[in-house]
Amino acid sequence: MDAREQQVHRWSMLCHLAALAGFFFWPGNVLGPLIVWQLKKNELPEIDEHGKAAFNFQLTLFIVNVIVKFVLASTVGYHVFWGAPFLAFGSGFGLLTVLSIINVIGWVLAIVAGIRANNGELYKYPFSYRFVR
Repeated sequence: MDAREQQVHRWSMLCHLAALAGFFFWPGNVLGPLIVWQLKKNELPEIDEHGKAAFNFQLTLFIVNVIVKFVLASTVGYHVFWGAPFLAFGSGFGLLTVLSIINVIGWVLAIVAGIRANNGELYKYPFSYRFVR
């Protein structure tokens, strides 16, 4: 493997693993892959497909997070506001558990995609809507 191919594999892997920036700040899971992809897509054209796949998947997860958090805030807020605070715990914790599972699966899939990209393969994320084609 020559130096250019190693560089392509390394940056392809970073496109996927940059989603782990979501651990440090909220929109980092979307901005990380977007920044890496935009920085290197013209210099190394092979990265374009990896960047699109990572960005589309993370954007899908971001939208799901926003929707679930909105529903969570409205249901918990509704129960607390209208005098049934203990009902908030039942409806809120179920959605919070689902959201946590979705996020853990997203992080695991980003790591799997990064490993596959380092091996020279393109990973197809499941349940990813293609915003950027």
